Amino acid sequence: MEKKEKLVLAVDFGTQSLRVSIVNQFGEIKAIIKNKYNEAYFSSEPSFAEQNPNYYWYELCNATYKLKEKHDDLLQKVLAMSVTTFRDSPVFLDKNYEPTRPMVLWLDQRQAALHKKPPFLRRLIFAIVGMSETVTLNMKRTPAIWVQENEKDVWEKTAYYVNFSTYINYKLSGELIDSVANQTGHFPIHFKKGKWYGDNALKNIYRVPRTKLAKIVKQGTVMGVISEAASKATGLPQGLKIIAAGTDKGSEAFGTGAYRKDIASISYGTASSISVPNKKYIEPELFLPAYSAPIDGLYQMEVQIYRGYWMIGWFIKQFGTHETLEAKIETMATEEVLNNKMLEIPPGSQGLVLQPYWGPGLKRPEARGAIVGFSDYHTRIHVYRAIIEGIAFGLKEGLLGIEKRQHKKVKEIRVSGGGSQSDAICQITADIFGVPVSRTQTYETATIGTALVTFYYLGVFDSLETATKAMVHIEKTFIPNPKNVKQYNKLFKDVYAKLYPKLKGIYKKLKYF
Repeated sequence: MEKKEKLVLAVDFGTQSLRVSIVNQFGEIKAIIKNKYNEAYFSSEPSFAEQNPNYYWYELCNATYKLKEKHDDLLQKVLAMSVTTFRDSPVFLDKNYEPTRPMVLWLDQRQAALHKKPPFLRRLIFAIVGMSETVTLNMKRTPAIWVQENEKDVWEKTAYYVNFSTYINYKLSGELIDSVANQTGHFPIHFKKGKWYGDNALKNIYRVPRTKLAKIVKQGTVMGVISEAASKATGLPQGLKIIAAGTDKGSEAFGTGAYRKDIASISYGTASSISVPNKKYIEPELFLPAYSAPIDGLYQMEVQIYRGYWMIGWFIKQFGTHETLEAKIETMATEEVLNNKMLEIPPGSQGLVLQPYWGPGLKRPEARGAIVGFSDYHTRIHVYRAIIEGIAFGLKEGLLGIEKRQHKKVKEIRVSGGGSQSDAICQITADIFGVPVSRTQTYETATIGTALVTFYYLGVFDSLETATKAMVHIEKTFIPNPKNVKQYNKLFKDVYAKLYPKLKGIYKKLKYF
């Protein structure tokens, strides 16, 4: 690797904010502009989460012009750029590539009625393999199907149904094109083959005809360059190459250094997830796909808790008034106050165990959240710690399945997302998983991962390992406490792992209420 500094531009669209960064090949963020959205989304109905796609485009233009004003000398040296965005957020475009309605964000909870059932033979096959409920829920959650049922005129005007990342690529280059690795969500993508399913394929359950889908290319492809119009709108250099990368979660994983199958990456974000990369295509759970990684030839086996660290915000809103006031007095975050108080509670929350299914997953569509083990000595802080432990237990359950399917144990875990900034949460994670947990040099792991992928495809590094060692640096490692590991293993095996099987029947009955 050359010692002379090289620079790339990484654009990271998060759910709450946008980051535009200039990064060098040593993993240093030389310049960054952060724009927090004034309105992350709007809701015309309680379960809706929508946004005008051009809102994000204007935010990008605003951020890149700020970057140009402050760091034009660096911007002119940038070799290429890549964009990473939040996943599963479709944009509806007419024949002129203009939005026909607001985009639907991944947070959206609406469900289609599914008036039109799949053909009988398909329903029979799904029933035989025990996936009927999963397929039904997946179809109901598909924005395209909801629009077909409720906004038929909009669907008729919609010439293209594309992911948010695809739309941003179009605005930058004038080409409706995207990376295979950006199609995670309710899109008919065959991840193993890296192409769209045919309209009549068994696993194509999303009812989006091929003619409405964008062109997809392999990771690392130069998808286009900054157009003259985009250059004027953004201030970015005309002709700057745009490299196909991957999603925010995928980029986060590589930004933490999880590039081998013995290293797992945990994202403690709004949705919490654990992923492991593998050269082989292996489903993390039966009939649920592995995703294309930002690096071509790698797949990411991922298990997600849909309402992960969203639950922290939920807890604070419902029960954290006292800590919120205390935080204002101490000029610190409410989460920090709670994390400090949580240390007074012993591992296992004195027998209070939480199952974190506040939002059902595809594999367990009937699941609900549950807290068991209450006694008269339990407090709000016990509940808070039980949330932290419950999310980690849920992710551990997912990892055990991944390890079994890939026939390889994970030796260490890297963490990112809001929860990773807490030493207390990182230590609990290490104790529950029983392996070292490491945090890297920056909170901006999606940015580092996106930049790493860009440098890799520019040929700056001769291997992914070399790129990772050069750009990802461990800031702190948390070693499991043997006593706590033993306590958590017993609680997981004897209690947590038995909760869902015992409650499954009750959950199914609760759907009628």
